[in-house]
Amino acid sequence: MMLETAKADTAPARTAPVFELIEVEKVFQVRPPGRRFTREKVGLRALDGVRLSVEKGASLALVGESGSGKSTLLRVLLGLDAPSGGRALYHGRPIREVRAEGPGFARDVAMVYQDARGSLDPRMTIGALIAEPLRHFGIVPKAQEEERVAELLQRVGLPADAAKRYPSALSGGQVRRVAIARALASEPSVLVADEAVSGLDVSTQAQLLTLLRRLQQEMGLTLVFITHDLGVASYLCEQIAIMYLGRIVETGPTDAVLSAPAHPYAAALRGAAPRFFEPMPEPLPGEIPSPLDLPKGCRFSTRCPMAREDCRARDPQLGRYGTGRAVACLHPLRPSDT
Repeated sequence: MMLETAKADTAPARTAPVFELIEVEKVFQVRPPGRRFTREKVGLRALDGVRLSVEKGASLALVGESGSGKSTLLRVLLGLDAPSGGRALYHGRPIREVRAEGPGFARDVAMVYQDARGSLDPRMTIGALIAEPLRHFGIVPKAQEEERVAELLQRVGLPADAAKRYPSALSGGQVRRVAIARALASEPSVLVADEAVSGLDVSTQAQLLTLLRRLQQEMGLTLVFITHDLGVASYLCEQIAIMYLGRIVETGPTDAVLSAPAHPYAAALRGAAPRFFEPMPEPLPGEIPSPLDLPKGCRFSTRCPMAREDCRARDPQLGRYGTGRAVACLHPLRPSDT
């Protein structure tokens, strides 16, 4: 008995994930369509039972069509919105609680916005924009700010003299690099990027993705990357979570999920991705149902080419599927189906 107790006492404790979402719900009260002048409101479930875990040092791509809930999930992760139900944790503690304690969370979790140019004050020079978080969080003494700004500009591939320029004088790719440098100024351990390379030409996208992957590896960052582009997800992130109508329907290692998707929606997204020197693939059939009028059973059943009778009656939950993967489907696809 004493030996067993000693073994239990020396067993390593499980380290809490950086982010952990446990049955997270987010409901917004909205007016019903076509009834703008009524006071009656109904609940719109932007997130519905989301389960997600992001370990330290991981790189996770969050993928889904517009309206899938990615932006709402992002706001919950950043502590900007409180979940209506479930638990949203940062290192094992409620995110909103940690955020309310002071600037520690804002320093540790940095954000690169989709509208990088809009996130930068056009009246400030690039040097002043990057120096702002250095001063706010007390990273370095004022006398060392210029040197640190130059180091950050070099890290993201910009010359030191860019510090004297204004955002309006920079290209789209350069502005994204400035936004990344500004995010790194607080010396974060987590980087969250929302469509950080969308709207750029292919060569500029490739340069920025290579930069982000190098920074994530060199600095040991935990990276959460929101995108609709499977090619971007496969290049940048080791893990992927695919969302549909407020839920994560499949998650696991990116290569495994994209090479042999288990959920028909994941397979449809992969099949709809354009390929060089091939005809444009058929778009995903049908339209996303309204979150105010979800179909019975599986919410993808109205668009799923492989739906069966029980799919229209039972609502599948996210469950384990093979090694390190999870899927929310009553009849997961086999490799031969994809």
